[in-house]
Amino acid sequence: MEQAGLNADELEQLRRWGAGLQQDSRLEVSAAGRAIVLLIDEIERLHVLVWDHRLYPPDGEDLPVTLAQRLRQRLRPQSDPTD
Repeated sequence: MEQAGLNADELEQLRRWGAGLQQDSRLEVSAAGRAIVLLIDEIERLHVLVWDHRLYPPDGEDLPVTLAQRLRQRLRPQSDPTD
């Protein structure tokens, strides 16, 4: 069964936690809070990109096929003449 991941409430809770940690006077704790907030921002940015591509696949292609093709190209040895 596919894991659903974090829901919107959990992401918001992590964002608040990270923001609170940023206010800590200890540099390591503050930096960890900033890292959490940055990661939540990146997760949300990627969600937008994924949903945008699901609604409007590039060049009319199916997104999973495109991603699979890209992965195969990246994983293919550089010496492969079929590149």
